[in-house]
Amino acid sequence: MSISGMVHVNINCSDFEQSREFYESLGFELLVMVPERSTPDVAAAVGMPPYQMKGGLMRLPDSQTMIDLLEWKEPSDDTPPYSHLYHLGLGRIALSTTDLDADVATLKDRGVEFLSEPVTVEMENMPPSRFVCFKDPDGTTLELVEMSA
Repeated sequence: MSISGMVHVNINCSDFEQSREFYESLGFELLVMVPERSTPDVAAAVGMPPYQMKGGLMRLPDSQTMIDLLEWKEPSDDTPPYSHLYHLGLGRIALSTTDLDADVATLKDRGVEFLSEPVTVEMENMPPSRFVCFKDPDGTTLELVEMSA
């Protein structure tokens, strides 16, 4: 295999502008809007009929960390993302931070829903870390992780 990294994570949303503002508040910047209509080849490549959406690629500055934020227009499905983290498939997206407490305070001031208070994790052969999980406007679970020095 020749895999050298991750390009992006796709996050579906019900309202692109609302979610764009939320992810911008986390530090992401809009890199490029994606075409609103698929070509037949692109639709077939993702296993769908031709579709219409509003979306964009967003990136953390000075980073290769990107998300593909998409609001599906046709087809669409407004079913919540999931009710728990132990379902099959992606469970959450972890983002690193250098100041967990300040970020948590900022997000709480903005009314963001948290699953708990930050906790410390210690694993063999790894430095201790602190993390907390929270939800985006559509209920997608995100995680902030602060690694110890």
